[in-house]
Amino acid sequence: MNKDVQQESIVNCNDPLLERFYATMVLAGVGDAIGYRNGRWEFCYSGSTIHKECQQMGGVNKIHINKTDWMVSDDQVMHLATAEALNEREHKNLESIYLSLQKYYVESFNDMTGRSPGGTTLTGIQRHRCGEPWDSIPFSELAGGCGASMRAMCIGLYCCKDIQILDLIAIAVESGRLTHNNPIGFLGALVSALFTSYAIQKILIPEWGRRFLKVLPRVEEYLRESKRDYGKYSQGLKDFEMHWTQYLNCRKIIDEGSNEPVFPPNYDEHERDKFYQTLSYSGWGGASGHDSVIIAYDALLGCNGNWITLIERGCLHGGDSDSTGIIACAWFGAFYGFKDVPQINYKDLEYKDRAIIAAEKFFERYHKSEINK
Repeated sequence: MNKDVQQESIVNCNDPLLERFYATMVLAGVGDAIGYRNGRWEFCYSGSTIHKECQQMGGVNKIHINKTDWMVSDDQVMHLATAEALNEREHKNLESIYLSLQKYYVESFNDMTGRSPGGTTLTGIQRHRCGEPWDSIPFSELAGGCGASMRAMCIGLYCCKDIQILDLIAIAVESGRLTHNNPIGFLGALVSALFTSYAIQKILIPEWGRRFLKVLPRVEEYLRESKRDYGKYSQGLKDFEMHWTQYLNCRKIIDEGSNEPVFPPNYDEHERDKFYQTLSYSGWGGASGHDSVIIAYDALLGCNGNWITLIERGCLHGGDSDSTGIIACAWFGAFYGFKDVPQINYKDLEYKDRAIIAAEKFFERYHKSEINK
């Protein structure tokens, strides 16, 4: 598929739902590329500096995403691996999916030059490369990073209906445990996938956090029944729930019907950096499973459907900006499509062809399930 045909697939798409499938996969890559900026912005710890540099380029609307200057990081490479594993064939059972995820994650590490993969992910991939079983990664107190959350959004396209919630839980958790066997890590993957499915269902964005808390008991039930390290998960499960409860209270959307999030009167890039740091364990906002998805959610809640505001909040900050960026932009795409997104931001995105193909396969599966009801 050449670039002109790819672009026409998006621009001339007359099916709003298909557009949102396209946008989930494509804009994920955009958020990753902008947050990463070939490593320059991911590892810049000052949101003010990043905003200044962005303005010197003419602002978000002038950023021409391309492979040379704005390559995608390990995040989108692994997100595409997740998608291609799910779409590899008609999986007969969950075990087949986990084996495909293992295979594609290992293969994705042939394409990591200049993309800055995380240490926990690298360690897990090395074990899988040596032929260990897909469920062999041991529990680790140090496996709470964002490497699982940043690659799981498209699971919410594979399981985007409410009746698929049990499969979504299983696939998201196991996709995370392939490298991050710690609740802080793999629950980040669950939220990434779950919120994508909520976006496709057009559930009001302020409801997502509350709904996640209601899903948690079913997640715990799955973990208990899987009998894998469940006795070591208690503190991590409590901590993850605590962080989300505190955040929803902070934004005053914890109670049913409370759908108007409250933000500080002054919430500029400097104040956001400070807030994001308070969410983190190490001071680098977005680097863990819990804060990567909370920051992405905060950006989506606060943008009110405005693409530039989303980028400024989700990608241009002094934390792990490509990871929060890829998650926030995937959710934006799943809910809003390409609403007001300038073509210069995505027409030459690296691996856009793969993102489009993945989206079409997810949509074909969704459409087939509708016909076969």
